[in-house]
Amino acid sequence: MATNRNFQDMLNEYLPNELLKEELIKRDYILSNVQKDNNWKGGNLVVPFKRNGATSVKFGGLTAAGNIVQSKYIRGNIADYRELWGSLLFDQRDLQEHDGRIPTSTFLRLLPDELEDYMEYVKEVTSIQFGSGPQFGNATSNGTAGGTIDVDKIDRFQIDQLVHLSDDTPQDQIYYVTQIDIDNLRVTLSLTRGGAPADLSGFLLANFPVFFHDGVYDAGGNHDTFISFRQSLLSAANGGDATLHGQTKLQNPILQAVNVDGTSITAANILDKFFDAFTEVRQRSKGRATEYLMSLKNYGSVMKQLELQKGAFRVVEEPKESLYGWMEMKIANVTGQVVKMVGIQEMDDDIVPLVDWRNITFRTNGYFRKRISPDGREYFEIRNNNGYQYICDLSLFGEMEYRKPGHSAIINNVQY
Repeated sequence: MATNRNFQDMLNEYLPNELLKEELIKRDYILSNVQKDNNWKGGNLVVPFKRNGATSVKFGGLTAAGNIVQSKYIRGNIADYRELWGSLLFDQRDLQEHDGRIPTSTFLRLLPDELEDYMEYVKEVTSIQFGSGPQFGNATSNGTAGGTIDVDKIDRFQIDQLVHLSDDTPQDQIYYVTQIDIDNLRVTLSLTRGGAPADLSGFLLANFPVFFHDGVYDAGGNHDTFISFRQSLLSAANGGDATLHGQTKLQNPILQAVNVDGTSITAANILDKFFDAFTEVRQRSKGRATEYLMSLKNYGSVMKQLELQKGAFRVVEEPKESLYGWMEMKIANVTGQVVKMVGIQEMDDDIVPLVDWRNITFRTNGYFRKRISPDGREYFEIRNNNGYQYICDLSLFGEMEYRKPGHSAIINNVQY
């Protein structure tokens, strides 16, 4: 017979912080592969960059002492944590029996499904931020007076979801998703959760409407989220940040990843272009980046071209799919170059990073964990007219550190 226990005891036993950490890391391909530091206590974190090396060489004699070039280092910094907060809500009436207590059997019947769905969503959100950048979706049509607007990534929207719709005019408005048309890649938005359709006619495609999660975007155009491949590897001219960890990219070659123009890529030539880019990067970069990260659309095109050009390419590591959604394989061309191709659900179609994992670290203190009140409770109880509810707040504090972006690369502006 199941015993009756309180909500706090069961959270401690069945939802420990270590479980949250393990779930987040194993579900996210990027977090699974970057180096990890779980000891950052917050505050300013120094990121040293080597601006230039010793380059004094002279034939037939010694370089004059006053003309010897020394290695120079600069100090980048990460000012503090980036914060991601999530919340789970439980209704007491769904948990308790007639005597007002919460049996373990009921809690365990509800928790696994709730945790599974929620961690999958958190994985999606964090992976988008780490890989593709601040916005999680782009509009592909003008907004209508009837509240509808077409989007490029329909899988990233859910009913009742709070979204920020912003554009270059600039304007930013909070909406709630009330309908999702999967076949037509279309969402309907309202100013209130479950309310009437909002007038979206002011959002024109010419002004590049994009969607942000709550808290990512502010009225000043600032993005308060984890640094992504898009921001760190793309140049400012190609849509990335002009600075990284407080230092200007153009003044420091080690901060400049090779940017390869992808406008000529098509579904029919994508594999040839990827290997062309790989060769170009080897010529211009000092790193050993060998792993392409791409959207499932681009990965599918690679698979199709591989079937059509078996003579030019060969699979050296068979395709495999993770339980958590990503797909990977290793391919060699006729010259013997080997590149790993990884398809990730949360990657955008227009960029394809070529990554050297050795120079990227996620700095954090505890990964994903429950918020604890001063009196030791890991939940917050609220009283409503129709009963009590328990809120469990979860946090992820940290930031991605890119020490040598110049050892990685990125293909940008893929448009097919």
